[in-house]
Amino acid sequence: MKLINTTNSHSNLVKSQLESTDATLVEVYSAGNTDVIFTQAPLHYEILISNKHRAIREQEIEKIQEFFLNRKIEKQNIDEANIKTLYSEKN
Repeated sequence: MKLINTTNSHSNLVKSQLESTDATLVEVYSAGNTDVIFTQAPLHYEILISNKHRAIREQEIEKIQEFFLNRKIEKQNIDEANIKTLYSEKN
């Protein structure tokens, strides 16, 4: 799975998140039909994964999480016990 940075194509989303949340960094990525929003705030990181066409596979979640843990999040800031995956039902 290859994640492509598409942040420039989502400037309204990025601007809105930066203005209305505690986020200091918002980046948008695409992996085919799967969209990923990475948010960095002073006290936490957030990764939102969305696919409007099908359910997201557990393997995709693991690969995406690994991508950001290895490239975007400072190792000393990781508290493994507090990493959470939240699921929502398709509307």
